[in-house]
Amino acid sequence: MMSDNDANGSDGDLEFLNQFAEAPAPQGRVLIVAGSDSSGGAGIQADIKSVTMMGAYAATAVSAITVQNTLGVQDVHGLAPELITAQMLAVLDDIGADVIKTGMLHSTEVVEAVIAGLSRADEHCQLVVDPVMVATSGDRLLDREAVTVLRDKLLPLADLITPNMPEAAVLAGFPVETLDDQKRAGEALLALGCGAVLVKGGHGSDALVHDVLVTEEQVEVMSAERLETVHTHGTGCSLASAIAGVLSQGAPLHVAVNVGRDYVREAIRLAPGFGKGHGPINHMHPLYLEPEAGDDA
Repeated sequence: MMSDNDANGSDGDLEFLNQFAEAPAPQGRVLIVAGSDSSGGAGIQADIKSVTMMGAYAATAVSAITVQNTLGVQDVHGLAPELITAQMLAVLDDIGADVIKTGMLHSTEVVEAVIAGLSRADEHCQLVVDPVMVATSGDRLLDREAVTVLRDKLLPLADLITPNMPEAAVLAGFPVETLDDQKRAGEALLALGCGAVLVKGGHGSDALVHDVLVTEEQVEVMSAERLETVHTHGTGCSLASAIAGVLSQGAPLHVAVNVGRDYVREAIRLAPGFGKGHGPINHMHPLYLEPEAGDDA
């Protein structure tokens, strides 16, 4: 049923965003449900930056407040599930959303609260689920008992899920260590009922980073040279949110994924070097792009 298609992210996909360069207002609406990161590199802060840089409007429903920096997570204070649902409904009943993106959902009760909030979304609203389980520092961000509820109840509702290799292994129930494992895990997770699966390859050991996009039509492998750096804090959050921001503006999935990958890769390459541990990426780098020849200064 599926075939492999090796592909690199195309700079041409970024042309999709050019039509919004002169727009007087954001062209898409993204509701982010995730935890707050006090260091600003991951979580809802990274989500807002990424969605904004894609030219879309970001609204939020905060699921938890974390005490963290580039060295790790020191504390997590979860918000009451009913408050999370209430935040979602307040946004959906007023501003609305073209895409809902979820990040850190730390407990069974929170996952169920999000599902309750989804019931108020427009039928055309897409759902992007980043199944956050562990922070870049290694700190656990999802209760073990919540994994089953996330897998069985939330993932089937998603148009796209974006697990990294360790997350895909937990959700699929077998080790994910190679490119073939990524493909197999993507197919297994697609069988849960979601629309598409992007198994990210940052945790792999190859010289190339392979991201595998699995849909009903095909298995597409997107590869890029690995950047050797410790400044990767918030890459998963940022990628899922960038994709959500582009999807909210009507882009096809393939274009949204490639734009998101190009954006995050450049953000890693241009990381500012902040912090003593896993530093944040440079979310703002599109603001510093030099105009092409012939463009007005």
